Parts: sequence; structure tokens; C-alpha cells
Amino acid sequence: MLLFHHPISAPSRFVRLLLDEYGETPELQEEHPWARRPEFMQLNPAGTLPVLIGDAGVAIVGAFAISEYLDETRGPMMRDRRLMPGSSLERAEVRRLIDWFLAKTEADVTRALARERVFKLQMSPAEGGGAPDSAVLRAARSNIRQHMRYLGWLAQSRNWLAGDAFTCADLAAGAAVSVLDYLGEIDWASEPAAREWYSRVKSRPSFRGLLTDRVRRLPPASHYADLDF
Repeated sequence: MLLFHHPISAPSRFVRLLLDEYGETPELQEEHPWARRPEFMQLNPAGTLPVLIGDAGVAIVGAFAISEYLDETRGPMMRDRRLMPGSSLERAEVRRLIDWFLAKTEADVTRALARERVFKLQMSPAEGGGAPDSAVLRAARSNIRQHMRYLGWLAQSRNWLAGDAFTCADLAAGAAVSVLDYLGEIDWASEPAAREWYSRVKSRPSFRGLLTDRVRRLPPASHYADLDF
């Protein structure tokens, strides 16, 4: 398997976590989607990440499609450790939360902060690189509070985010939160339930790869790799 990803892309991180949970070790290729590299655009004309080259050498595009593909092809072998629940209603809740963290949180918070604080450092002026937009940063940081409150409510109300069992929903949320945590954007003291949940998630072996990620010219927050933070 080959995964086209970016280390500060929450959907990419979600798929990396999934692959590790399913016991897969893909080759990773960092992709800069703003460069619109012709070979990558042939795989995904939308130019978005992540893209997985699967078992048959076919490109599977997007975190949602990849997660369903992995569940269908690897899930049954996981038995009681399967990352999608057995009942249709439970699966619907997991999918709702995946959408919340990889679509809504991404649109409200993560994508803007990643672009302004990371991607612009890697872009040329012609590609849109340069100084971060302070208005965009303010709006995204204001939205963090709402999303962290909701995460805290879920963590306080349930054993794991979608219910009693650890699922893809926890990995999706962990991927989104890990980007914000790398950037030092979360006030953990204000959401103790979310902090306790994230400590459990980042202690999983699948998280080790993310905790060693480093972005050139932008080191992570000092506590980023600490399991007890």
C-alpha cells in the first residue's frame, strides 16, 4: 500500500491511524496538494488528501472512502476489535462523528489553522504562501472553544466517543485534535474530560507515528509527544 498524505492534514492522520490499527504499514509519500503535481492529479483530479493506493493498485480517494474500504476488507478479521460497530444505528453514530471531526471541525478550525500556520510556510508566493492572515486565525481560534466543549461533553457522557467501544470515531477525533495539539492551540485546562480521553487515545500504539511527526521550520508544542500532559 502507498499513502499520499501530509503530516498536518487531519484526514491524512486519520487514515494513518486506521492503517496502523488494522496492522498495515504502508509506504508514506508526503504530498503538497497546493502544488497540483500532474502525477498526483491523475490519481485524484480534486487534488485533495489523503489518497491510498490499495491492494489492486487502484487509487482510493478521501478519508471516508478509505475508512469504509479498510473496514470492509480488514474489519471482519478484527472480530471484537473491529473499529465499526455491529449494529446499523451504532455505525450511523460513528459515521456522524467521523463527519463532525473530519468535515465540520476541519471546515471551522483545523483546515484554516493548518493552512495559515503550516502550509503557507511551505508554499511559494505564487502558490499563496506568505504571512498568516490574522483575521482567519482569529475566527478559527474562536471556533475551537465550541468544538472542544462538544468533545468534552462526548467524553464525559460516554466511555468512548460513540459509545462503549473504541471506534473509528475516536480515531477521527484524535486525528483532528492532534493537529491542533501539535500547533499548541488547545487550552487543555478548560476541558478536563477531553484531556483524559485524548490521553487514552494518544497512548495507543497506533499514535506513535503521529507523535514523532515534525514539520520543517515549525516544531510541535512542548507537551505534544507526552502521554501524561
